[in-house]
Amino acid sequence: MRPYAMTRGRTSNAAETKIDLIALVITETEAGDDGGAQDDHTLSPEHLDIVERCQVQAVSVAELAADLDLPVGVVRVLVGDLLEASHVQLHQPVPPAELVDENILREVINGLRAL
Repeated sequence: MRPYAMTRGRTSNAAETKIDLIALVITETEAGDDGGAQDDHTLSPEHLDIVERCQVQAVSVAELAADLDLPVGVVRVLVGDLLEASHVQLHQPVPPAELVDENILREVINGLRAL
């Protein structure tokens, strides 16, 4: 099937968030969820494949694209659809600017040792 047919001609996802290649996707599980995505008749077989692969453990968008043999852009659109329908959760990586500087941690450790 052609990629534009899978995404219904869309090139971006409906979700507000930007979906990074290394973002982790995991299936949304709720206590009262009887069928979840399986009962959603608006989903394509590709959507259901993504949900199935992400049930046991979180899988990156890049891995999903490789496993499903689909272009990354198509997987981003499909994951965006699943996010909007609350069938999956997306865990974005921490941006490098928000990571703690190693030098600050060393100074804190040295300060604690000096006490």
